[in-house]
Amino acid sequence: MENSLAYARAQDQADPLKDFRTKFHLPEQEDGKTLLYFCGNSLGLQPKKVSEFIDLELKDWANLGVEGHTDAKHPWMPYHEFLSKPMAKIVGAKPSEVVVMNTLTANLHLMMVSFYKPNKTKFKIVIESDAFPSDKYAVESQLKFHGIDPDEGLILWSPREGEELCRFEDLENIMNEQGDSIALLMIGSTNYYTGQSFPLKKITQLGHSHNCMVGFDLAHGAGNIQPNLHDTGADFAVWCTYKYLNSGPGSLAGCFVHERHATNNSLNRFAGWWGHNKDTRFNMRKGFDPIPGAEGWQLSNPPILSMAAIRASLSVFEEAGFDTIREKSVKITNYLEFLLKEIDTERIRIITPTNPEERGCQLSIQVKHADKSLHTKLTESGVISDWREPDVIRVAPAPLYNSYEDVFLLVEKLKALL
Repeated sequence: MENSLAYARAQDQADPLKDFRTKFHLPEQEDGKTLLYFCGNSLGLQPKKVSEFIDLELKDWANLGVEGHTDAKHPWMPYHEFLSKPMAKIVGAKPSEVVVMNTLTANLHLMMVSFYKPNKTKFKIVIESDAFPSDKYAVESQLKFHGIDPDEGLILWSPREGEELCRFEDLENIMNEQGDSIALLMIGSTNYYTGQSFPLKKITQLGHSHNCMVGFDLAHGAGNIQPNLHDTGADFAVWCTYKYLNSGPGSLAGCFVHERHATNNSLNRFAGWWGHNKDTRFNMRKGFDPIPGAEGWQLSNPPILSMAAIRASLSVFEEAGFDTIREKSVKITNYLEFLLKEIDTERIRIITPTNPEERGCQLSIQVKHADKSLHTKLTESGVISDWREPDVIRVAPAPLYNSYEDVFLLVEKLKALL
């Protein structure tokens, strides 16, 4: 690798995804210059197809009214099914194991209703210590719902003193020491703060060896890494779609339920009519008969306009191919890491793992003395990244729309500020 604009441009010319940048709306400054956008780990950019896909549903609604449920070009009744196959490819699952519904934390609660089954002796939940706050709130509230004090029921998998990253051997120690009292491992696949991606299959095997259920929050994983959920063997997983999956602010979330649970009607669940057998759903007088697979956890009929945006984005992923996306992700993030390490300064350091297998595209840059003014100045220079307390600037070169030249210019601006 070379620290030069010419090298970055040469990489862009050789990039098999170079044309995909034109398929997205790129935010601009007031003077019309394109901003350097590295915030796809918070909100992905809008695919240009989105307005076309949403407009079609608006027209069908205007022209057909309620008949759009069956007569729209893409009928609304089965609309969520149009998303299952492309979404399954992205998370490494079978289409029957995946459904798009609700939002992430709502889905997490639904999954814990089914897969967190505490008893008097086996009732604890393990999460990583710096999990995204919503996960922690959800888990604590589930413990309280079952009459369990979170101080007794919640175990935190923590980095060692003086370190930022969690070690798998420390999770092994937790399980060996307390596995008989642990009911659920609920881990974020890729940590929002450090960017560390965890070994999902090893965690699943570890949890199952202690007779625990295992679930993952893929908020920072879906569309970023390949979790291979089916082969990993996790019991469930949940994720949002507005980050790396570019579906729009607050859009619907995804949910995975492994096929071994597909017909287990003995599982507790909070049910709704859209999870009921499609053949008798409108009979209205029958008892709940869940659809086999992840669809059986649906509650209500799907919001079509949000799903249209997701379908538009997934069509871009389908065209690009997720293996190609991940390949570029590794290369462009490696280049970002190389350039950052070329800067001669003690004011910043990367806390994200160096091994590409242990991270997605995000690099977390720790700022000495938690000097947030550095991020403020970076923003003023035309770079969109984000600051996470207490001391990290997160930058994520999204392979579908970020270029190697973007990465080079970002580091040049950062270097000038340091």
